[in-house]
Amino acid sequence: MLRKLASRPDWQIALAATAGLRVFYSMVAAVAAVFLHPDPRAILSNGPLTENLPAPHGLYYALLGIWERFDTLWFLRIAEHGYDRPMAVIFYPLYPAAIRLVSELISPLAAAILVSTVAAFFLFLGLLRLAGGELSEVGRVRMLLLFCMWPTSFVLFAGYAESLTQALVVWAIVFGRKARWEAATACGLLAGSARPSGVLVFVPLAIMALRSRQVRSLIVALTPLGLLIYWSWLRWSGRPSVVEAYRLYQGMTMVPPWRGLGEALWLIVTEHDTLLAIKLGLVILVAVITLRRQVRIEDKTFVLVVILQMFMYTGRPLLGAARYLLIVYPALLVLGAYAERWDGKQFGFYLGCFGLLNLAWMWAFLNWSLVL
Repeated sequence: MLRKLASRPDWQIALAATAGLRVFYSMVAAVAAVFLHPDPRAILSNGPLTENLPAPHGLYYALLGIWERFDTLWFLRIAEHGYDRPMAVIFYPLYPAAIRLVSELISPLAAAILVSTVAAFFLFLGLLRLAGGELSEVGRVRMLLLFCMWPTSFVLFAGYAESLTQALVVWAIVFGRKARWEAATACGLLAGSARPSGVLVFVPLAIMALRSRQVRSLIVALTPLGLLIYWSWLRWSGRPSVVEAYRLYQGMTMVPPWRGLGEALWLIVTEHDTLLAIKLGLVILVAVITLRRQVRIEDKTFVLVVILQMFMYTGRPLLGAARYLLIVYPALLVLGAYAERWDGKQFGFYLGCFGLLNLAWMWAFLNWSLVL
């Protein structure tokens, strides 16, 4: 069956994965709505936007309301009211702008889910195109399946900016490798206005542009403008900077990466923080597998800057690390190369391990017991 799917056009594979996962995660969430009964005190402790959530029962809650968790509440707030609260500046504007646009037709929460789902389709399509020259047909599909089961990958179908940001990053690389510098720059610029990690695609684009020695490739220098325009607007409007907001409202202070790493190791050793150890293990896994000689220099550099960024805050070390690793497309290509050589049992084992972790993370997320 896998070989039959692999022979299909890329868009059909991406569409099948998107539709299948959308239905699967919606079913899991609907089942969770019946069995999970989160502690109201835990919900209220997650911030001021949790005070007027809908009652946790009924069909609407099972299909949509259960996805109103953590960052989704902020994106919906910004889409409706703009940056009316100081902490909101942590959440970059592209995703809530897309929600606002689509919510002219449907409810804001449904709009958020729809934007994420459509973006996931383009992300999957981009990954398949990216792997086209490096992996076999079966290898590409196995790579995509591993990505779909990666711990916290369910967030690609939640009201989060991950799928939109990562689709833009992947397509920036796809266009960059084809020397379509204008399109690559546009994707990179938009990625920087969706999430702070999105701007890091400037690094591999710059390396590719320098290697091409094409004058028109210099346009990639505009890639950071998405992030810089947002930061400039915050300063011009008198709002706190993103760094200051993290310090004031999240208890996270910017530090050199080695200090962030040191704090994470200290908490693992002294407080036996199992979840933090799992996050650090995933980071180490991604770092190690992308050290392969076959990995392009621009891809290795991208992995390095993404990982360094994760350790640049202290106070809540590696917060969101598992989902931040979803953006590291070079690791996926390496995993796909390994998966090509695995027999069916090996592939099933690794896919199952990732899938179980992913579902455990999702269950905790829906129960308000895990901040992504």
